[in-house]
Amino acid sequence: MIAKLIPANAVTLDRYKLAWLLLPLFLAYLPHYDHSPAWLLGIVAVVFAWRVLILVRGYGLPPRWLLIALSVLGLIGTYFTYRTIAGRTPGVGLLMLLVSLKLLELRNLRDAMVVVFLGYFLVLTNFLFSQTIPMAVMMTLIVLLVTAALIGLNTERMEMAPRAKLRLATSILLQAIPLMVLLFLLFPRVQGPLWRTPADAQSGISGLSDNMSPGSINRLTLSDAIAFRARFEGLPPKPSQLYWRGPVLWDFDGLTWRTTDIRRLRKLEFEAENPPVDYTVTLEPSEKIWLFALELAAQLPPNSRVTSDYQILANEPVRNRLSYPMRSYVNFRARPVEDSLDLAPALRLPDGFNPRAAALAREWKAQLGDDESIMRRALTEFREKEFIYTLTPALLGRDSIDEFMFSTRQGFCEHYSGAFVFLMRAAGIPARVVTGYLGGEINPVDQYMVVRQSDAHAWAEVWLQKRGWIRVDPTAAVAPGRVETGLAAAVRAGSVLPFFTRTDLPWLRALRYNWDALANAWNQAVLGFNPDRQREMLARFGMEPDWMNMSIILTLSCGTLLLGFALHLTRRYRAIDPVLRAYLRFCRKLARSGVQRRPDEGPLDFAGRAAAALPDVARDIAGISQQYIELRYGPSPAPDGSGAARTQLGGFKTRVARFQI
Repeated sequence: MIAKLIPANAVTLDRYKLAWLLLPLFLAYLPHYDHSPAWLLGIVAVVFAWRVLILVRGYGLPPRWLLIALSVLGLIGTYFTYRTIAGRTPGVGLLMLLVSLKLLELRNLRDAMVVVFLGYFLVLTNFLFSQTIPMAVMMTLIVLLVTAALIGLNTERMEMAPRAKLRLATSILLQAIPLMVLLFLLFPRVQGPLWRTPADAQSGISGLSDNMSPGSINRLTLSDAIAFRARFEGLPPKPSQLYWRGPVLWDFDGLTWRTTDIRRLRKLEFEAENPPVDYTVTLEPSEKIWLFALELAAQLPPNSRVTSDYQILANEPVRNRLSYPMRSYVNFRARPVEDSLDLAPALRLPDGFNPRAAALAREWKAQLGDDESIMRRALTEFREKEFIYTLTPALLGRDSIDEFMFSTRQGFCEHYSGAFVFLMRAAGIPARVVTGYLGGEINPVDQYMVVRQSDAHAWAEVWLQKRGWIRVDPTAAVAPGRVETGLAAAVRAGSVLPFFTRTDLPWLRALRYNWDALANAWNQAVLGFNPDRQREMLARFGMEPDWMNMSIILTLSCGTLLLGFALHLTRRYRAIDPVLRAYLRFCRKLARSGVQRRPDEGPLDFAGRAAAALPDVARDIAGISQQYIELRYGPSPAPDGSGAARTQLGGFKTRVARFQI
């Protein structure tokens, strides 16, 4: 008898196919654990466990009213967690919840196909949070598994071996690479990620802040995260000159230093004492407006401005990786300004805080008188009173500077810079705190200097008559190795350091260098392929880089590629498929008897119509058609090229050759 087509909604799903579907979905959920609320992770875990029990024990599916209730509760939970259901994080959370609940109503092939395509979309959501190389590799493997599950769902039998599914899935993905490259290069790009919303602005971002209190910067030193990279056109400056300027802090409330609102724009005026240093900075996303550069910057990056305290600020927060050329003078003399109002904020101190430190500064003022002598006396105090540079200082109370100066004498750079600026102001000398990064490490693999969050630093600037603002780093008086060598050389042996800053493991350093170079190449070539670089690429080929031309080029390129690929497959398919050739011979024999196969007619329908028209040979028509379907569409009973496969093909050809009407 001739087999009948089975509707998709009537096909039952066996355990084998469901297991292939659940595995990649579970793996696609894993990267979301660090930005999902605990209640959502709990629901997803319970749903997966429930589905596995149904799969293993054969339990029934839950009623529809329960799934609807869970969906409504998840929507309410998402709103109360994020105060919105829009945006990247809440939207992905809702998708995770609804996809997991869909697993509890899988009844047929149609439901499974919906879950498969949702699985592809779930893979995509992981790139909304991370676009690193490990994430790309993991998602590629998951796409491979989802595709293999799709193949398994569309095979009539379950005998198709896992290796065969993976081989076919790999072949399909490899064939998609040329189209992927064309879309990557030619699809019109926009500046910044499309998915970012105001609610996502501060999610997952770490780095320097616009305020500083004891412990705020030394927490950053435990992070291996890269703040930015720099590539110098010539030799880089000495380590002691690598001061990357960031936020300048003026206001002090007794515990916390903060930036101020008096940022009048003006042209930087200074006298260079050495030739300039040219370099390019590649800044990681920070959601802040600070653009880091070596002191003192001689030019401004595009779409930026400079303030009277030498900060370089972007016109918009840095939401995606930004590369900009810079020129700096590391040896300079800032010209004094004549407006005394500029110095007033640099003398303000809160009333009633740190009386002992304030009295000590006034004593120095009475004894020495000269501002520069007072400054040197404060540095001598840090150098000779056995102060300790440490990543784990003691907690400080209300009079934090008094406790630090006269009791604990243990601190990190924010303790020394904050105390130094307080002493200067108490002595009547204008001073301010500058935060940023100190140092950086040249990667010998790609020659980029890598500056990490662990290089975060704070220093001071003091106003001296006839010299203007000069940089003073009180940390250097206590731990000169921090300035000359780096963090690892400044702290005591046994201190907790970021893993990648350790210098006692040569193999770790080599591994770090190669990994950083690979990640940087990925960032520059793939993630850094922004609209500007796309326009430059098209301009090199003589193309006008506007939306209309790019859309036309993309359409023509992809159409030509797909057409050529289709023609190649058709020619190759007809050339190497002996089963199809034999079946077409069979169809020609039937056509000579008046039964012509229509182009849109499948083998089952054609066999039924031919058998009805030619009842004398109906049994032969049904047998040949069924054998053709098994050889062409069913899982191969024997590997191609083997003796068994040749025997099956030979039997089919013989049966077609003997068929007579």
